[in-house]
This record gives sequence, structure tokens and C-alpha cells, in this order.
Amino acid sequence: MTRLALVMIARDEARSIARALESARAHVDQMIVLDTGSTDATREIASACGAQVHEFAWCDDFAAARNAALSHSNADWNLILDADEWLAGGTESLSAEVLPPGGGGFLGAIRVRSLIDDQPGAASQAWIARVLPRGVGYAGRIHEQPVSDLPQRPLALEIGHDGYSAENLERKGARNEMLLMRELEAAPDDPYLWFQLAKEHQARQRFPQAAFCFTEALRLAPPDAGYRHPLVVRTLMMLKANGQLAEALTLADAEVANWADSPDFYFIVGHLYLEAAGEAPSQAKDHFLPIAESAWKRCLEIGERPDLEGAVFGCGGHLAAHNLAAFHETLGDPQKAAEYAALAQRLRAQG
Repeated sequence: MTRLALVMIARDEARSIARALESARAHVDQMIVLDTGSTDATREIASACGAQVHEFAWCDDFAAARNAALSHSNADWNLILDADEWLAGGTESLSAEVLPPGGGGFLGAIRVRSLIDDQPGAASQAWIARVLPRGVGYAGRIHEQPVSDLPQRPLALEIGHDGYSAENLERKGARNEMLLMRELEAAPDDPYLWFQLAKEHQARQRFPQAAFCFTEALRLAPPDAGYRHPLVVRTLMMLKANGQLAEALTLADAEVANWADSPDFYFIVGHLYLEAAGEAPSQAKDHFLPIAESAWKRCLEIGERPDLEGAVFGCGGHLAAHNLAAFHETLGDPQKAAEYAALAQRLRAQG
């Protein structure tokens, strides 16, 4: 009986699938790739890397594809990986001591760090259940989720992801948007679907659509939604980008008590008040600029918070220090600017 299998669905992933499989090969007993209609060399590369390759007719349903891939595994545990991901650290959590033969009564939640294409050194982080005991499958046409009453247990495993590049977004975006719209037709009050649709619009810089969808998701989401942290932060970002500064400031005031220890929240607050200073110069020096500065200082006080869902690496470190350096340079204080620039360099090197 197999203890641990890597299970993947893929289509036209010749660019990256070897990296994904090679990162996992030494840590799993079996690798399964379900190809959903590739026209490039995906299947051949996967086979050359040692994976068992199966074919599946794409039916506009990610859960159906995930479950078809899982049906080829007889392992006690299944590690779910996408072709644009790779194992980046913490692989000791895939050992038999953590994932014993015979399975276990939990889902393994792992940290996925997604590189941000237009922000060098920044990466968003999400905790996702990706280590599943045998018998657990998926539901959901898109942004599918494991279906299980088992508790989630955080594991040390870390996965890198570069699927948010402009090239990949262009290739996959229309498909994802179409599937989300179909899901929303059936469940128009589902806040998670609104959240995911908003992210699709945000990635393509459709600011009016993104601001609307994030606001709708926030209206519908319960206070304890697991994705509420990135929902609030992204809503603030898109309201600002869409020229709705007053609405963003009102939302920030309403949410500040909930995110006293979130560098991501204070990072965008700093940008909001910097923009407010530009729109109301008479209040800039005595009101808006000091708030912006204190917000970025608060980011550094908090530090990085990788445990927060959707946290962007750098908001509690080098990105905040960089903003403070630029802030003091603009205000004509080169000494402070140099100090923060040096701090930004040190923090980024530590990252």
C-alpha cells in the first residue's frame, strides 16, 4: 500500500511541470498527473519525471478533475500540487512520523506563497488544505474545496507559486471568469464566489469591477470568514484604485479595531492617507501625512505575519521601510530616508 502520493491536474504546463514534480519526487512514493487536454509537451515531460500520466476530458469543473485524479491513487495520503507550484521548504512534514501509514484524522493545511508579478520581493500567503487522507474529495466547479468534517492541522510544508504572472493570467483568466459567473448564477449570495471574481478583476486591473465585487463580498461575508483579512485589505486597495477614497477611509475606520496586528492593513492605510494628503494639501502636514507615517511605522512594529490569511510578505518589513524611505526623501529629510532605505535592504536580505 502506498503511504503518500502527489496528485496533480494539468493542462499545457510544459513551462513548469518538471520543476513541480522534481521538487516533490524525493518526498512522495508515487506521482500522478491527470492531463485535461494539453497540446504541448506536458504529458511527455511528466512521464519523463517519473509520474503516472492519465487523461481526462475537461468538463469545466475543477472538482470533477481533482476527483478523477484522486481516483487513480491508492495512497493513505494525497499531496495536492499544481504544475505552477513547487515544494519550497518544510518537507519534513511529509514524513511517516507526521503522515503515518494508514492515514489520519485530519487535513493538512500548508502555506502557499504566491509571487506578485509586479512587486519584486513580495509574495502573498495563504493557508490551504492540500494534504488529504484517502477518501477525501472535492466540491466546486472552480476554487474547489475539500469536502470533509475532519479538522485542519497546520503543517510546516511551504509551497511556492508563480501562477499569477501576466502570461498565466492571460492564458487562464477568461476560463476562470466564465466558471465563476456560472457559479454565481446558481449562488448569487455566496460571498466567497464574489471574492474570487473580484480577485480575477483585480489581477487584470479592472478597478471598477473589482471594487464592486469586493464590496459585495464584504457585504455578504460573515465576520468570522476565514478569508476576511485579505477581503478587507483588497477592498481598501481597490476602492482607492477606483477613486473611491472617501469610501476606503470610512471602511478603514470601521475595520481598524479588527486588524490591530495586521501589517497588511496598516500598509494600505498608509497609502490611503498619503493619497488624502495629495487631495487636501491644507490638511496634509498636520493631519494626513503624520497618519501615513505612523501607519508604516506600525507595520514595522508588528513585523511579518505569515500566519494571517492572505498576508503579503514585506508589508511588515522591507516594503514598509521602503515606503518610509521614499516618504522622508520627499519631505526633504535625507538622513531618515537613508536610514529607512538601509533598513529596507537589510529586511529584504533576511526575507
